[in-house]
This record gives sequence, C-alpha cells and structure tokens, in this order.
Amino acid sequence: MLRTNILHLFFVCQIALVSGQIQNPKSIPFEWNTDLSRHSVELSEIQIVLPKGSFKTLDDPTFVGKEKGLEMFYKKEPVISIEIDGKAKAYSLNILTSHEISNDILNEVPLLVTYCPLCNSGIVYHRKLVFNGQEQLMEFEPSGMLRNSDMVMLDRNTETLWQQLTGSAIVGELNKIQLEIIPSLIISVEEFFNRYPDGQILSKQTGFSNSEKYYGTNPYKDYDNINSNPYERFFDPNKIDKRLSPMERIVDIEENGEYKIYPVNLIKKKGVVNDSFKSKKIVLFYQSGTVSVLDKEIIKDSKDIGTIVAFNRILETRELSFIKNKKVFLDEETGSKWDITGLCYEGILKGKQLEIEAHSNHFAFAWLAFYPESEIFK
Repeated sequence: MLRTNILHLFFVCQIALVSGQIQNPKSIPFEWNTDLSRHSVELSEIQIVLPKGSFKTLDDPTFVGKEKGLEMFYKKEPVISIEIDGKAKAYSLNILTSHEISNDILNEVPLLVTYCPLCNSGIVYHRKLVFNGQEQLMEFEPSGMLRNSDMVMLDRNTETLWQQLTGSAIVGELNKIQLEIIPSLIISVEEFFNRYPDGQILSKQTGFSNSEKYYGTNPYKDYDNINSNPYERFFDPNKIDKRLSPMERIVDIEENGEYKIYPVNLIKKKGVVNDSFKSKKIVLFYQSGTVSVLDKEIIKDSKDIGTIVAFNRILETRELSFIKNKKVFLDEETGSKWDITGLCYEGILKGKQLEIEAHSNHFAFAWLAFYPESEIFK
C-alpha cells in the first residue's frame, strides 16, 4: 500500500513538473490526462487560458432547411459550407465562435468542423483515424489552451493535443499524426442556399441557452481591423511577420508540404486570379456580399469582406482560364458562366463543377507563425 502511494505521488509530481513548462498565468488546475512526455513542439509555447471543459462543443447538432434558415440567419453572414456526394451542410461562423468545434457526420463521413476566431481559421477535418492497428472514430473539443493565439484541440479518446490551424497532433499519445482536410468553402448564407436549395444549416437552437442568447453578436468587437494587432496576451508582438499586416486576411494553397498564400485584398482588386503553384493550376474567385463576424458587435452591422474561394481549374483534363466581367465569372475558353461555388450555370459547360482546392481563410499573423516559409503571391 505504501509503495502504491509513493508511486502515485511520484507520478503526480512528474506531471506537475512537466505541466509547469506550459504557460499557466492564471494558475488554472491542471486536469488534462495528456501524455506530456511525447511532444513535437516546446511545451512552453502552449498557454492555458481556460479550464478543461469550458467550451460546449456541438456533438449532436440539429439543422434546418432553406426557409427556416433564411429566417434564422442574416443572409450575408458567413458559413462553412461542405458538400459530399450531393448532400450539403452549413455551419455559421458566428455560432462556431461560441463553440469552436462540432463533431458531426455528413453522408456517413465523420466531420470535425472547427473555427478559431482569434486566427479567423475555419477548417474541416476527417475525424476517423487509424492508430494502434485499429480504426477509431475520434471526438474533439477545445482544450482551453492556445498556441500562437490558435486553438489547441483535445481528442477525448486519448486526450492528445492538436493544433487547429495545422491539423497536427502536437502533444500526447498520437503526437505527430496528421488529420485529413475535407475541402470546404466559406460563403454567405444566401450563397449557400442559392447553390444548395435542399441544403441544411446548423440551427440556432443548439440546446445551450447561455450561448443561444448571444448568437448574432460578436464578442471580439473591432478585432479584424487591418491596422491593429492580435491580442498581446496570446501572441508575442515580437513574433509578428512584417511581410504582411498581421490582420490581413489570406488564403492558403498546399502541395507536398509547401505553401503559397494569397492576400485577400489583392484578389479583391482583381476579382479573379488564375495562378499556378508547383504542379497545380488554380483559380481564385472573389465577390462581395459576405460580412465579417469579427467586426461590429452586431453581425448585421459589420463590414462587407466578401467571399474568396479557390478551385482547381483543370476540368476533365482541360485547363480553363477565368475572367470576371462586372459581377459574372466567365471561362475564356467557352464563355460559360460560373458561380462563387464553382458551378457552371450557363453555357456550353452548364452543370459542370470545379473541384474545390483545399484552402481556408486566416489572419496573416497566425498563418505565418506556423508556416513562415510560405510563398506570398505578389
């Protein structure tokens, strides 16, 4: 009995010593059962901000259709849109600001829908993994920690810590495992239902009454001002990359572990950008009509930041080039018309769909903190 108690005390002391390397300015009790001995980043880069379990994730989300969705949401507010084999769902960034994670399923594909408002990073991952020789369905929640101002996620299966912006396991049993990205678009509610009239949108009736009363409002008032900086308590101002304004919005493209980023303001001026990165042929579309969820206190009053999306411009082995004529996206080869979701709605190519290039929107400071070697589109 004495030996058991000594071993238990030794284990607790070891955990306390290791966890002490994690920043904990509020002296929050360490209740995470993470294997801290296995890590691929310095533990001192991680900061405990809130106790474990502070965020209520959307684990059994309910959805509504077009009619109720257009009544429930402001038509210009942004959503993460996902389509799999003809079925589509949308998740309001404003609702995700309160919960940050939804564990869901679409057409039998397990989804991990994530949004970190501090980095403006909305990304969808596949939440089925193979480890220890078995396929396991993972469930995630915000850990209450941040690294480079970005959410650190926690899987409930092993309590491994994961970086939201990169999808990488950084501390714990599953250290260095990488989540698979599921391509998605960030578009407006109106754009979603125009493209997917039978689509479903996450309901505001989430079952969390303390959160429901705040949907439609922004707790990060004026946060995305391009002339401001991220919160210093979460991000060292000395680490800001000077090549872009820290709160500049960017879109990323990846191939074989290398990245290229596109400042949204440049794409906005052109409307369309045809580009190549490594072996990829891509096109970026921009159109106005989507507001920020990180601007004014009331989402409806927020500034129009528009929609920017990225597609592969190889269609059935044929390379296309695009232009924007007034508010219409056209391919130069056939003159067909395309919408913001990459669907051709008029012309020779009517009914064809461009493949979504895996991408997301981020603030420049956050992206460059994780991927400083990214090529920047000029």
